[in-house]
Amino acid sequence: MVTIECRDVWKSFGRKSVLRGVNLVIRPGETVVIIGQSGSGKSVLLKHIVGLIYPDKGAILIDEIDITTLNRKKLFELRMGFGMVFQGAALFDSYTVEENVGLALREHTELSDEEVNRIAEEKLRMVGLDGVGDKHPAELSGGMKKRVGFARAIAMEPKCVLYDEPTTGLDPINADVINNLIVKLSNELHITSIVVTHDLASAYKVADRIVMLHDGKVLFEGSPDQVKKTTNAIVRQFIEGRAEGPIVVGSGE
Repeated sequence: MVTIECRDVWKSFGRKSVLRGVNLVIRPGETVVIIGQSGSGKSVLLKHIVGLIYPDKGAILIDEIDITTLNRKKLFELRMGFGMVFQGAALFDSYTVEENVGLALREHTELSDEEVNRIAEEKLRMVGLDGVGDKHPAELSGGMKKRVGFARAIAMEPKCVLYDEPTTGLDPINADVINNLIVKLSNELHITSIVVTHDLASAYKVADRIVMLHDGKVLFEGSPDQVKKTTNAIVRQFIEGRAEGPIVVGSGE
């Protein structure tokens, strides 16, 4: 588990200001879901947390260490404690499932092939994919590919897993399989989890806390029940999916 703090984080790309003073603390073992319009900075914030991009102003603290001050070697070491689940699974088509899951272990550890294969099989079993290690991604359904991505993300036993739109492109049943898996991994592995999603059913099911970004800042944060009951007009418009309201349609990306 890990503590993450975004302290007054600002980021612009050219003339487009995306983050305008984000302040957020994510506690050890917590599952935080980040919601907001397209273009509100959700994925940009994820990239800041793992040091893929740096803020124009502000600090990103991981267990009280400001990662914006780290050299390349130290930053790489810190990233080893993070797993990432990508929106499109991002599997290598020419690799088998087992090779995809074990890739980081082969690249960044001195484990034998036998040990890497054993760990890959164990992680696949955790996500309900026992016995598919010798298949290729093209032989899998969309939901199965997502779960392979989960297995790869936890192969290095991370302290934190980041999920970028994990249920996108899935039917409601397969989406719920993924939601259950997020909850299971959080409980069994005792990891900190950050989920970016537009899927409110998913957000309500997996979150300990939901954070809404709007206009480059944290507009609202609270439990799923607090989100459902809020009287904040912007949050209500977003969760109800209404075109009419204080959010100007087309103002996002």
